[in-house]
Amino acid sequence: MNKTPRDAKRARIGVFGFFFLSGLLLGLWAAGLPSLDGRLGLGPAKLGSVMLLISGGALVSMLIAGRLVDRWSSRAVCWAGGPMSGLALLGPALAPDYVTLAVLAVLFGMGIGVSEVAMNAHSVEVERRYGRPIISAFHGTWSLGGAAGGGLTAAVLQAGLDAQALMVVAALVVPFLFVPAARLLLPAPAETAAEGGTSRAGGPLRWGLIAVLGLAAFAGHLSEGAAIDWAALHALWILETGPAAAPLAYTIFSVAMTTVRLFGDPIRARFGSVRTIQLAGALATLGYVLVLVAPLAAGPLRPAIAWTGWAVAGIGLATVVPVIFSAVGAAGGPVGQALSMVTAFGYSGLLLGPAVLGFVAEEASLPIALIVPTVLSAVVALAGAPGIRALPRQDAPEPVATR
Repeated sequence: MNKTPRDAKRARIGVFGFFFLSGLLLGLWAAGLPSLDGRLGLGPAKLGSVMLLISGGALVSMLIAGRLVDRWSSRAVCWAGGPMSGLALLGPALAPDYVTLAVLAVLFGMGIGVSEVAMNAHSVEVERRYGRPIISAFHGTWSLGGAAGGGLTAAVLQAGLDAQALMVVAALVVPFLFVPAARLLLPAPAETAAEGGTSRAGGPLRWGLIAVLGLAAFAGHLSEGAAIDWAALHALWILETGPAAAPLAYTIFSVAMTTVRLFGDPIRARFGSVRTIQLAGALATLGYVLVLVAPLAAGPLRPAIAWTGWAVAGIGLATVVPVIFSAVGAAGGPVGQALSMVTAFGYSGLLLGPAVLGFVAEEASLPIALIVPTVLSAVVALAGAPGIRALPRQDAPEPVATR
């Protein structure tokens, strides 16, 4: 067995840093939504429109970031995108009214989009250098960052402090934390496959295959995004847990995802990508069913059933994105553009989906809105399994090593 190159080990640490900090930012944003809602008096529809604007900024920047990665390397884009995503949180945190919040939400979304594409593209390159599955652990670290953001917000609220101040501090400090992580990344020549951004192995993925994998990524991300942006609000509005306990719903979901994602690579190596994604869809569906029936229970059973549901959904959704991204990277083709397309499909679910749920919740109710991710959790398996089967080496325990 070839020894892992030293620069790949350093880069792996750097990618861990990027994923953790990106998850931390979204965790702070998600857990702080109830406080933001209370400060500005937004309600479900306005909250949904803000999420829609975030998604719009992110999706536009993702499509651009893919081309930038193929042209200038994922390392260069990480250097710019990471700090930008942190600083962009300052706008929503300080917004004095809904109109200002709406404008600044676009910039926040653009920062998220650039950073997500760049760090995922770099994670594919590091996995190639390692010659074995390691991507799931990166996403586990992202979930760990999200759990840290949710837990930190809950602790601040329990102490009687202001969640807005926490977001402001994070927006000013996190950009500087990206710098040491970026210094560890692989040098630019390791990113670029050849002149013009062509692939090391094989041509670009067919558009039909990208659409199928994108649908699975969309379904998984929407189901995940529903938990990120609405789990705490569901506990506050439907289960009536109170503002201090409400963030625990998201924290439990995030902790469950973290635990499974950290062990996701051995799971994929043992069961294969197809069976893994089928099991993921089934568990996620079961988890959302538990969340939907929780309000029917009495007293303390209501939050207990809901939190169990969020945990089961987190376990199910944990391996969806790592499996799809790793498969796309191993299939060859222009990494930046291919990943940016699948990522854009997926994150349109993560960012656009919860916004749509907000409008449904406004017109009907939040429990009815959560039927959407319940159904799409099943789509993860129905679309993901045939899409992954169509990729080369879909059940191999190790990705193709870099030539």
